[in-house]
Amino acid sequence: MSRTSFYEAVDETLSTIRAEGLWKSEREITSPQAGTVTVAGVGEVMNLCANNYLGLADNAEIMAAAHDTIERYGYGMASVRFICGTLDLHRVVEADIADYIGTDDAILFAACFDANAAVFEPLLAAEDAVISDSLNHASIIDGIRLCKAQRYRFATRDMADLESKLAEAAAAGARHTMIVTDGVFSMDGYLADLPSICEIADRFGSLVMVDDCHATGFIGPQGRGTPWFHGVQDRVDIVTSTLGKALGGAMGGFIAARQSVVDLMRQRARPYLFSNALTPALLGGAHKALEIARTGDGLRAQLEMNAARFRAGMTAAGFELSGQGHPIIPVMIGDASVATDMAERLLSEGIYVTAFSFPVVPRGTARIRTQMNAAHTSEDVDRAIEAFVAAGTELGLIEGFA
Repeated sequence: MSRTSFYEAVDETLSTIRAEGLWKSEREITSPQAGTVTVAGVGEVMNLCANNYLGLADNAEIMAAAHDTIERYGYGMASVRFICGTLDLHRVVEADIADYIGTDDAILFAACFDANAAVFEPLLAAEDAVISDSLNHASIIDGIRLCKAQRYRFATRDMADLESKLAEAAAAGARHTMIVTDGVFSMDGYLADLPSICEIADRFGSLVMVDDCHATGFIGPQGRGTPWFHGVQDRVDIVTSTLGKALGGAMGGFIAARQSVVDLMRQRARPYLFSNALTPALLGGAHKALEIARTGDGLRAQLEMNAARFRAGMTAAGFELSGQGHPIIPVMIGDASVATDMAERLLSEGIYVTAFSFPVVPRGTARIRTQMNAAHTSEDVDRAIEAFVAAGTELGLIEGFA
């Protein structure tokens, strides 16, 4: 082997990615993130692929709060939290989150990816077991790999398989078990069956952890998340989630849990101990975003109406859709190259979407993952459906209307 052969191998891998139609391009947006954005070289388009569920990414109140905070506290912290990186505002936002999620306390991270990378190692040892849904987010998978606990996977939303894996872990002598699931499976638009998971967890004495990134702010009463939506908030032990989606869309993740768990995270969670503290402006914006989310029933109603309208129109047009009861509405295509072509044609129709293919989703299940936004009107949704019908008819995915 040599350095030359290493780079040849890298080039070969890149060539394969391109040949299989799996290349992921990045388009440059030259405007604020919003229901409509300006894309470099394209112009103004309707955005159907952002996690900006409540339309808060360009909210004037949040931007003003961020500006005011940067004026008061400066630009950055230049420190990790335990050295000299903790503002009073960090603790204010953590208290906000804990109250909103319904836990004793919360701890902030640079992103929920970091929160999920952090949570398992301090809590679980070799004599413990993690039972993880097979479609859990990559950050959960990576976080589990960092701990020494025994690992089990159960088929997505398959409660019989979950029970079987818990029984297997018990038979192997597991001291503690933790069931881990996404609250919403983001590539498919389905909610986890938390009532059944919690019932099974009670029978086995298992902990329950939920990654609620695609729910916090807009699912359940006051947008408090899937545990509240299902009425099991008192039974879920740990919630991880993000400030980077519905809550303004900037950055930042968190773990919300009992006080003892959060305290242990502050002492042992490596992504927390060795990463810069969140910036003041982000904290100011997050504080305001949480305030808006608590009272945002009107935004949630618009989001729900948009999702129902889009799903009904696309179903009537003959598209195969995934998901249920969530503003993530994947349009199933199958072939990665066709999905990429579909996204390009939609862009030419003024609709910005992204094709998802392997390794983000399994091979042969490529899709256009649409995401509704409270900033869109009914007319916007109808225009998006018309564009999908035009592009889908051209590609032979549907027959179109006579």
